Amino acid sequence: MLLRLAYLAATNTLALLRLLPMSDRDKDTEILALRHQLLVLQRQARKPVFTETDRAILAGLLHQLPKDKLRHLLLLVHPDTILRWHRNLLKRRHATTCTPKRRGRPPTVRSVRALVLRLARENSSWGYRRIHGELATLGIKVAASTVWEILREHGIPPTPERHSTTWADFLRSQADALLACDFFETRTLTGARLYVFAVIEHSTLRIRVLGVTAHPTAQWVVQVGRNLLMDLEDAGSRSRFLIRDRDSKFTQAFDAVLADAGLRIVRSGIRMPRMNSIMERWIQTCRRELLDRTLIWNQSHLLHALREFEAFYNEHRPHRTLEHAAPLRPIPEPISAPGHISHLEVHRRDRLGGTLHEYRHVA
Repeated sequence: MLLRLAYLAATNTLALLRLLPMSDRDKDTEILALRHQLLVLQRQARKPVFTETDRAILAGLLHQLPKDKLRHLLLLVHPDTILRWHRNLLKRRHATTCTPKRRGRPPTVRSVRALVLRLARENSSWGYRRIHGELATLGIKVAASTVWEILREHGIPPTPERHSTTWADFLRSQADALLACDFFETRTLTGARLYVFAVIEHSTLRIRVLGVTAHPTAQWVVQVGRNLLMDLEDAGSRSRFLIRDRDSKFTQAFDAVLADAGLRIVRSGIRMPRMNSIMERWIQTCRRELLDRTLIWNQSHLLHALREFEAFYNEHRPHRTLEHAAPLRPIPEPISAPGHISHLEVHRRDRLGGTLHEYRHVA
């Protein structure tokens, strides 16, 4: 279109130069001849079709004439059409030279959006108003409606009730005050059934094997409860809750002994071992690393093996939850890379005849 428009502008300019030396009488005669030829063409031709270039040239030539004079001209279109073409031409020219301003609020900074999503993810009970207040305390000025929009765009309900508290979240937040206990059974080489009672701390993962018996009577269970209270008192424990299942071995006298010492009993659901998952996980570890690899002769042998495994579990075995530390042993200071050490000597200590291995640096 631009090439054609330039070509027509050049030809019209040459035509104008040809008209300059002509007299007014010659021009009038030519105009009358052209008008008559136009009338002949209008009688014979259909409705003409104008291209964008034709419209631009006619609008540029005739827009300066008053509207009343345009009406007396012999044109193929109405004068209003010429004026409309000129308005459209100016509108397109304005659109290409002027960039419209962006409407609405400026976009939110990406780091602020990421912070809003992080606060919502780390604080499930916070609504958009609470998140907006936290941003204000950090000196970040953003509208509450903007926080609402960010949460909604990422599929997060802006109301505080986004997620209910899960059992895992509850246990994690109350770990310092929680204990868990359970019975599990094992069999000796002769087929005799023995019951083991153990307690684990949620915060430190320290295990306590409190007793082994073939007959877990009510009196025996109450006695191991008293032993547990003495161990907790000697260790200065701040535990306030004890999670147990609904096993009939846990009698009301057992609960009463612990309640008198300030320990509140929390019973798990019926056939819901996940509500006591940390204790169940330790039982699985004890079976996999000790009982499945050891032939138990009798009750005293089982108690000896469990005492060794208790010491190994609490003092040496690394735990991912504790960043590879043991419950009663912190992570030692890191040494230099092994490649820069001239001689690295590590000693192995065997427990239970080699069933358990402990590795330490030679002093």
